[in-house]
Amino acid sequence: MPQANASYHHGDLRAACLRAARELLEEDGSAGLSLRAVARRAGVSATAPYRHYADRDALVSAVAAEGYVELAGHLATAHPSPRTPEDLSAVAVAYVRFAIERPAMFRVMFAEPCDPTNEERAAATAAMREYVRAIVHGVFPDSDPEALSTAVWAFVHGLAFLYLDGKLDASTPEAVSTEVNAAVEALLTVAPAMSRPEPEQVNA
Repeated sequence: MPQANASYHHGDLRAACLRAARELLEEDGSAGLSLRAVARRAGVSATAPYRHYADRDALVSAVAAEGYVELAGHLATAHPSPRTPEDLSAVAVAYVRFAIERPAMFRVMFAEPCDPTNEERAAATAAMREYVRAIVHGVFPDSDPEALSTAVWAFVHGLAFLYLDGKLDASTPEAVSTEVNAAVEALLTVAPAMSRPEPEQVNA
């Protein structure tokens, strides 16, 4: 059995595996993330991680759950209680910046296969969805919070992946903030106008 590294202590195998998984994720992306690689990094036997994770999807789900919690904290730091469109823009910028600064984690959270029965990930995802719904309701109290929160999340999430895929300028934080703020402002300006009925034409 490999010599346990300094981060592993008896009875703390799950935490050691998560730490190892996150280290591997930051170094090599999700391609290098496997239970065997995690075992090597944690300094435990190849079978030890299976005590807590049935397979790679279960491990990925546990890592993703931590990512959702961290993303929620990142957004709350950007603005703890959004109430205006400008506040919403600040949260959108924070969301995109998180994706740019933590690309491997972000892709694991949203683009990797997961364990659909993982309660921790399901709870974290539900909390994120409720957070977005609460923001939208606070900024637009007269709207349908479910429909609009889905639209806003999809819009900002799409921006994040455009940056990750190199389609938008992520060269500086200022460039990202300027473009995301402009995009959100454009959406919030155009959407109400599109929803207004066109005036009836009067026949001459």
